[in-house]
Amino acid sequence: MADIPAWPRLIGDTRGIAMVEMSLIIGLLLALTLGMVDFSFAFAQWNAASKATQMLARLAAVSDPVSSDLQTLTGVEGGAAPGDPMPDFGEHMCSGATQTCTNGTYDPAAMTDLIDRAIDETNLDSILPQLTAANVVIRYTYTGLGFAGRPGVAGRPGGPVPTITVELTGLNFNLFFLNGLMGFGPIQIPPMTTTVTGEDLSTVWS
Repeated sequence: MADIPAWPRLIGDTRGIAMVEMSLIIGLLLALTLGMVDFSFAFAQWNAASKATQMLARLAAVSDPVSSDLQTLTGVEGGAAPGDPMPDFGEHMCSGATQTCTNGTYDPAAMTDLIDRAIDETNLDSILPQLTAANVVIRYTYTGLGFAGRPGVAGRPGGPVPTITVELTGLNFNLFFLNGLMGFGPIQIPPMTTTVTGEDLSTVWS
């Protein structure tokens, strides 16, 4: 009886098939598991960014304004009498990325103080270590609230009562496994905004 050629025997040989199947399945399971871990952490980062936006807005309402000229604005400069409606002061948009304020003067110390206090309140440095002033935009907008000559705190004038909008931009999800093992590029966290009504615009905490 003639010998059977090697290739038919190789095709019919099922030894080691379990190892091949397991190697394929383990790779898929590993990618799926690590992907779930990464996206769970990404959700935590998204939640932290949302919390940071809310905290920054809340602190901005009771802190020295990043547009420093609002600290001394009383409303009587243009001739309004104390108690009259606050004159329109427009919108002061302060960008940490450019360190400028439209219609005002940018105060980097006030911006840094806001971010440091937000980090202290929410432990953001462990979840969003990339958060810096460059990611923060604050808008102080006139909406008709307050009155000229409004008394303030700590010997300073009360100043205006703007509507304050804080926006976080330019933050990326940190995907450790998907980026390092599978080459995924950075995925940007969608910009987030929170709006509150200003209060004393004066940092008086110790």
